Amino acid sequence: MREEGSDNLCAKALSCVRGDKLLFRDLNFTLEPGQAGLVTGPNGVGKSSLLRLIAGLLEPFSGTIHVPTSVAICDDRMALDENLPLQDALRFWASLDDRPEGDCTDAMAKADMGHLAEVPIRYFSTGQRQRARLARTFLTAADLWLLDEPANGLDTASVELLGQSLQAHLKYGGIILAASHITLPISFDLQLELTALEEMETPQ
Repeated sequence: MREEGSDNLCAKALSCVRGDKLLFRDLNFTLEPGQAGLVTGPNGVGKSSLLRLIAGLLEPFSGTIHVPTSVAICDDRMALDENLPLQDALRFWASLDDRPEGDCTDAMAKADMGHLAEVPIRYFSTGQRQRARLARTFLTAADLWLLDEPANGLDTASVELLGQSLQAHLKYGGIILAASHITLPISFDLQLELTALEEMETPQ
C-alpha cells in the first residue's frame, strides 16, 4: 500500500514481485527532509523496481510506503516530446505544473543545457539526453526525487554539476533516493544494499 502526504519517505516490510520472481522482501527504511539515500546492488535485484514502487508506477506485493505529496522520478524514460526543442518540451510540463517560464530556463542552466534550448531532443547525444531528463526533474517542485542511474552518460564536469543541484535540493528540505553505480558527489545518510535472494520463491 502506498500513502501520500507524509513529511518523510518511509518503507515498512516492503516486498516486490515482478512476474513470478520475488526481487526483495521486508525492506524497512526512512529518509527525513534534507536526507539522501543510495540504493546499490547487482543488476536484477530490484533497484529500479524499488524506485518505481515509491513513485506509484508499480504496486508492492506487501508492505507500506509513505511518501511526500509531490514525487519526481528520473529514469531511462525521456518523459519529454523528442520532436520538440528542449525549451518547448519543458514548457509543456511547466504549464501543467503551473510553473513560471523562468523555471524552465533555470532547469536548463542547472543541467548545462541552455545552449541547446532550441534544439529538438531527438538530435541529442546520450549524455545530452540524460541531462535533458535531469532538467525535467529540476523543473519540478517535488519534495522527493527518485533518481535511477542519474550520472549515466555524464562526463566528469556534468557529474559535478549534478552534485550541486542534488545538494541544493537537500539544503532546502528535499529528499533524494538514488540508485547509482557511479559515485555521486553528495553525502548519503542511508545506504541500502539489495542482494539476490538465495531462493527465488513464487509467493502464493
